[in-house]
Amino acid sequence: MKKLSYMVMIAAAAIAFQGCDSKPKDAKESADSLNKTKDTTTNVAATGGIAVDQADSKFTTEAANGGMAEVALGKLALTKTTNASVKEFATMMVSDHGKANEKLTEIAKTKNITLPVTVDADHQKKMDDLAKLTGKDFDKAYVDAMVDGHKKTLDLMNGEAKDGKDAELKAFATETAPIVQAHLDAIKKIKDGLK
Repeated sequence: MKKLSYMVMIAAAAIAFQGCDSKPKDAKESADSLNKTKDTTTNVAATGGIAVDQADSKFTTEAANGGMAEVALGKLALTKTTNASVKEFATMMVSDHGKANEKLTEIAKTKNITLPVTVDADHQKKMDDLAKLTGKDFDKAYVDAMVDGHKKTLDLMNGEAKDGKDAELKAFATETAPIVQAHLDAIKKIKDGLK
């Protein structure tokens, strides 16, 4: 009997260790994991439930992550660039994405959605890489990052506006998409001017 107990404990420990991911999760992955546990059908008492489906929850964490990155990268650009157009764009990033982040945070609170508290590993690497650059090298890399980031954000917003299930998140995406499009148009114009 004692031998059987040890075998069960060893098997349980092995299963537990397999469930552990060897690499640490970044803030976005952690938020997504927490939101998955807030299953409204089976786990409401333990977690408080989540008022949206998984796709809307994932949109929210992704949008929050991107918004935080835009603000952080904008603040970095304000300290690194001497280009007036880039500086003006960076100021717009801090302001517009800051306002969008506040609005999204309010919506997330009402829906019991956990948001990331810091940017994900990819955005952090981009910030670290940009921080090492100066002058025209910084401007070019920042502008390229903004074009790429705003294309992805526009796709994210348009997808939620079209396919989102939650009315508030769908409205947020619908309101935010034209602003992101204006940002994309502005940064493309700046990119053309850098050539």
